[in-house]
Amino acid sequence: MGLPQGLADFEGRWHVTRRIEDRRGPEGRFEGTADFARTADGLTYSETGQLSAGGQSFAATRRYLWRTAAGQIEVFFEDGRPFHIFALNAQPSAGHDCAPDRYDVAYDFRKWPTWRVVWDVHGPRKDYRMVTEYRRG
Repeated sequence: MGLPQGLADFEGRWHVTRRIEDRRGPEGRFEGTADFARTADGLTYSETGQLSAGGQSFAATRRYLWRTAAGQIEVFFEDGRPFHIFALNAQPSAGHDCAPDRYDVAYDFRKWPTWRVVWDVHGPRKDYRMVTEYRRG
């Protein structure tokens, strides 16, 4: 066991479980998969699964682009807009301002290849924490 060394360590399929602890509404849960597929300049992250909240369940997807720059991982939205940057160490963190909301993220690679991502989101209409765990699968 060790830390991931670069983008290639993420490549492939991961099983994803996510808890959404909404301080203003019903809690949610996501279960699905995330595929990291190689592209010419990095990896495409594609997540698909079921999101359940407030007694309802529906299909959910998201896509990001991951690239390497100056020894760090740059994460972009699917349309190429910058999202955040983090270093590959035991517990990297980053932030993203999307006025009027603030998104703070902490990655945890200490149990690699199982890893976690925790988002704390605050804004006038948002106040939640998302805890996501990734396992090879």
